[in-house]
Amino acid sequence: MGLNAAAVTVAPLARLVAVAGRAVAWLTLVMTLLTFLVVLLRYGFNQGWIWMQESVTYLHATVFMVAAAWALQADEHVRVDIFYRERSDRYRAGVDLAGTVMFLLPFSVFMLYIGWDYVAAAWAVREASSEPGGLPLVWLLKSLVLVLPGFLLLQAVVTALECIAVLRSGRPVAR
Repeated sequence: MGLNAAAVTVAPLARLVAVAGRAVAWLTLVMTLLTFLVVLLRYGFNQGWIWMQESVTYLHATVFMVAAAWALQADEHVRVDIFYRERSDRYRAGVDLAGTVMFLLPFSVFMLYIGWDYVAAAWAVREASSEPGGLPLVWLLKSLVLVLPGFLLLQAVVTALECIAVLRSGRPVAR
């Protein structure tokens, strides 16, 4: 598979990860405004609603769990790059491929495996908040436990194929 073939093969997966990440990134604005409203109502008017406070938690979890793969795709994740930054494209592709195969893929598969029963149990009873006036969507929130490794697996495929293409050609894949 040539350099261009790798880019074409992974393009739909990469686009899906990026679209999901960009979409949930906007939830940070909603979360900020909602947090401001919660504080204003509580301290300015002595009013508060549990569902509103829980909504901030739901938004935060959604942003983190869905956008993690996008951060990896954009190379915005945490990396100790003392021995990485100044190296060739081929070297970096090798390191990225090794990390993807040895760490990201097993982690994602493990998370799907251990999270499945946890999420299924929440769905079976349509788990709701234990707080009076809380959101009845805990089952949906817990579903993010499977969304995170799902998107990470998609991005792992993209990363691995791009790294293989770079290792073969010596040139980075254009996005």
